[in-house]
Amino acid sequence: MTSPTRVYLARLAGVAVFDPNGDLVGRVRDAVARLRPTQRPEIVGLVAEMPMRRRIFLSINRITSIDAEAVVLGTGTLNLRRFEKRPNELLVLQELLDRRVQLDPGGQSGAVVDVAMECSRGGEWNLTRVAVREQTGRLARRGHLHQVEWERVRGLTGIADARGTANLLAVLEDMRPADLANVLQDLPDARRNEVAAALDDERLADVLSELPERDQVEILAALDRERAADVLEEMDPDDAADLLNELPPPEQDVLLDLMQPDEADPVRQLLKYSPGTAGSVMTSEPVIMPPDATVAEALARIREPQLSPAVAAQVFVARAPMTTPTGRYLGMVHFQRLLREPPADLLGGVVVNDIDPLQPATPLPEITRRMATYDLVAMPVIDQNNRLVGAVTVDDVLDHSLPRDWRDRDAIAAPSPVTAPDGADG
Repeated sequence: MTSPTRVYLARLAGVAVFDPNGDLVGRVRDAVARLRPTQRPEIVGLVAEMPMRRRIFLSINRITSIDAEAVVLGTGTLNLRRFEKRPNELLVLQELLDRRVQLDPGGQSGAVVDVAMECSRGGEWNLTRVAVREQTGRLARRGHLHQVEWERVRGLTGIADARGTANLLAVLEDMRPADLANVLQDLPDARRNEVAAALDDERLADVLSELPERDQVEILAALDRERAADVLEEMDPDDAADLLNELPPPEQDVLLDLMQPDEADPVRQLLKYSPGTAGSVMTSEPVIMPPDATVAEALARIREPQLSPAVAAQVFVARAPMTTPTGRYLGMVHFQRLLREPPADLLGGVVVNDIDPLQPATPLPEITRRMATYDLVAMPVIDQNNRLVGAVTVDDVLDHSLPRDWRDRDAIAAPSPVTAPDGADG
């Protein structure tokens, strides 16, 4: 194996894993150590996350190179079964980061910020050193950092006391919301709730939207109600409405009353629509502009980074007011059309209105057929007074067409092991 003799494992989180041909297999999410009564824990492999959020085990014996830049696999078999931790195993990053421990001698207390593994002359990788931030009267992150031998640290195994989240969050910081949601599903419920609560409101809102409904409800219930209302305000109205639909009506009313009125009103409106209809799946905040706005202004609007690709793909044109429900709906303009038109031209002159909009009661199968027929990524939804009330995007359709538990990895059947010329065995 071509590697440094010592590797700090927190630095491996998110590192790309490649097969011998240079093709991406996945990204490192953790390391698996086997606990031994009288010896240091032995690293037996890494956990890598593949596309579609599947986590697999990569045996340490199949890894030919490992460092903070990349992990490279040798030839062998790639086992696609989802990783399951065994009773005598330790997930190093998940279980040790932020763990409260004590140092010998002296008994100073602190929190684990990293753990190093080292390769012996016989090629065995063991956990050897622990980086511990000393707990002081000030913020723990300002305390002295100790890097000590594994044997000098007490409290690394067994049931953990209440612990912080700063170091685990630092490892997870650059993850996409969907990937972070996947990590949370792997944590014990109490730890999951701790980590979720430590996220800022906007980040937690994004992550909640990627979790199964059961986990969403449990995390929201673990927050105090004021914080829960703040997080709901940061969610897209349709996602907030979906989450509130999982709660009893009295709890819905309490949280809606705690939200700012201008944030709660569109959510209340979405909750009125029947499930499985355009009204229940649409976003009430598409890009809406007046007909006298210019092409240049529309292009500037869809460049705003907070817009999702599906929402930013088209501009809906309507009379004032510009918030839903708008004035009379006039049509829409796809961003490709905007790119072809002179910047000074008005939207009213390039608008397309030859496709009938959806009604709030249009059922999901009809929406799917019409979007597929016209190759659209979004369709307008208008009320009986021809006012735009929202838009159904392709991600809304996909989200509600899949089984309710599609985000729950435990509900997804594992594929059979696959033998390939390149990879690692599980």
